[in-house]
Amino acid sequence: MLSEDILFLSATELSKRIRARQLSPVELTESYLDRSRSIGKKLNAYATLTPELALQQAHAAEKEIAAGKYRSPLHGIPYAAKDLLAVKGYPTGWGARPYSDQRFDYDATVIKKLEAAGAVLLGKAAMIELAGGMGYRYASASATGAARNPWNTDYWTCGSSSGSAAITGAGLAAFAIGTETWGSIICPSGFCGLSGLRPTYGRVSRNGAMALSYTMDKIGPITRSADDCDLVLKVISGHDAEDLGSLPETAAKYVGAPEVKGKLRVGWLMNQWKEIAPEVNQAVMAARQVLEKSPSIELGNTTLPDGPWETAAGLVVSVEGATAFRTLIQSGRVAELTDPLGKIGGYMNEEISASDFILAQRIRAILQMKMDEIFQHVDVLATASLPVTASKLDANLDEALTFADPIGGIGNICGLPAISVPCGFGQHGLPAGIQFIGRALDDAKIVQAARIFQRQTDWHRKHPALS
Repeated sequence: MLSEDILFLSATELSKRIRARQLSPVELTESYLDRSRSIGKKLNAYATLTPELALQQAHAAEKEIAAGKYRSPLHGIPYAAKDLLAVKGYPTGWGARPYSDQRFDYDATVIKKLEAAGAVLLGKAAMIELAGGMGYRYASASATGAARNPWNTDYWTCGSSSGSAAITGAGLAAFAIGTETWGSIICPSGFCGLSGLRPTYGRVSRNGAMALSYTMDKIGPITRSADDCDLVLKVISGHDAEDLGSLPETAAKYVGAPEVKGKLRVGWLMNQWKEIAPEVNQAVMAARQVLEKSPSIELGNTTLPDGPWETAAGLVVSVEGATAFRTLIQSGRVAELTDPLGKIGGYMNEEISASDFILAQRIRAILQMKMDEIFQHVDVLATASLPVTASKLDANLDEALTFADPIGGIGNICGLPAISVPCGFGQHGLPAGIQFIGRALDDAKIVQAARIFQRQTDWHRKHPALS
């Protein structure tokens, strides 16, 4: 089995070694599988391992690369996919007991794109049931149990891409695919010291993925560096006629983040978090100082507009989620969910009026114009990823994570891209993160900002000690 020093390398570095034939895709896959079987089980990181498929893809990659056929920088790179993405013939349980035996006879578009790029699928990452669509109060709201944080296993990874973060954070795969409707890439990445990117809405196809909120669901990478996010997004982006929310190819295709010429204008959000844990604030303020000293950054303060943005975003998710899971709710099978709130949340969501939903859409349009005005003056926004470090595994989340999150609501209802990267540690050895948010289609600018920060720091190179 390969050493941890190898298994915790970024996908970008692994790619260089594979292409130079210094590293075998088969040996890398076997090592990640061995680690996934042992450590993955302790962390509740996986819903399903796919060893036969992984080894088949790894052997094929090794032969092709040896023959000079190099598909992409992800050729031979092992990854995991959140268990709401269909993989032909394998269980796709959506993290929920009512769907535990569900299988599809096709692959999600994202899976197809990664396979075409030569990536190796190790397994399906555990997740919060129905991506939290019915609501939940506990980290255990999953058919596979609460995902444990690799930095301190008494703490959670955050939802709903809980397993995707555990897998990447514990060195069980080179990267993982997560999804975000509201916070499910940014929060797990922040809690687990990872680099996770939520792309612009419509940039990555959701065909073959579980639907929660048709107008807010997004799919993106959870990785070890901004460069890795850049690498993966280039592969999985692009138009797909099978997804009615997919952007035209000229807008959907992400071609990568070029080197910054001149200065990137960064607006530091002054009114995002009402309160922030002292140790998190210390790490984030140190990150701000790094940005202030960078010759490529022009840093200033800015504020978010006041308004009922979070309420509107929450209402959209609730109504669209009730629509997506109407059969489950009305059949009564929603009672089979694990979390007490999840058993009743769908019924509450069905009671939201059409007039309230329409009002939320009007608020969305107003907010999009207000955010466009802000982005006339800055290229990206910056703030702490979360105001706290990870919550305890058994915490009541209604009590542990009660803070308002304006940019989470704004970013998701407006379809804006964001990236979270690690910037230090707080209590109990748990990571803290900083996030950059951009205008729609400015995914490259948030990658540029994160890349500038990571070239001057080494937080993204640190990893937990696991055995």
